[in-house]
Amino acid sequence: MKALPMNLKIGVAVTAAFILIALCAPWIAPMSPVEQDLYGGLAGPGPDHILGQDRLGRDILSRIIFGARVSLFVGLVVTAISVTVGSFIGAVSGYAGGRVDDFMMRVCDVFLAFPGILLAIAIMAVIGPSVTNVMLALCVMGWTSYARLARGQALSLKEREFIKAAEALGASPLRIIFRHILPNIAAPMTVEATFGVASAIVAEAGLSFLGLGAQPPYPSLGSMMAEGRQFVLVAPHLIMFPGAVIMLVVMGVNFFGDGIRDWLDPKR
Repeated sequence: MKALPMNLKIGVAVTAAFILIALCAPWIAPMSPVEQDLYGGLAGPGPDHILGQDRLGRDILSRIIFGARVSLFVGLVVTAISVTVGSFIGAVSGYAGGRVDDFMMRVCDVFLAFPGILLAIAIMAVIGPSVTNVMLALCVMGWTSYARLARGQALSLKEREFIKAAEALGASPLRIIFRHILPNIAAPMTVEATFGVASAIVAEAGLSFLGLGAQPPYPSLGSMMAEGRQFVLVAPHLIMFPGAVIMLVVMGVNFFGDGIRDWLDPKR
């Protein structure tokens, strides 16, 4: 059996720890993420509050743990929906070809013509700020890269002998797409999806930083950094710890994606 690459081991460890912390947040958080202690506002790390307190005296460690749940939920849901929609559209486009392919790819070009984060901000300005709307906005702009990748894979697969044999036996186009094309493009789509999770986490943090994500008092890593930016000189821990968590999580997920790509590479 092929040995696991070191970057995959690191990625699995970091990602699994992040998922475990997010899922067990109500049991491992030392206190409520919304409980205020105005007398302890902006207090630094100490024995009672390991990572300090924010301007309202709320425990930063607890807020980071609960904020991780938002980032994980958004990253996984957005990626799952984007991969599903993009893979199907790309597979249909690549296998059908002709006008169907031209139409679907021109639709992709329209979405790709807009900078992703600006399109998400525009959508949020119309439908309003919330975690659900953040996921909707990220899904609207996130499926195009998966559709492009799936189309390229489908264009290659439809010329293979097993596809020609299925067509000769009278298999319908939908059966060929679901039984032969989509299963055979699962590996590259999985690798791309791991990077998509990291991108979705960063995008959610950016939108929350702008006040378009989770609304107060519920915590989000991006909104925590936004609240702490005005106190960066007197209480740098308000930004430092949430930012470090975002960096660590994104690094772990990217290591995980790199490791899967290396592990599935037949040349290694």
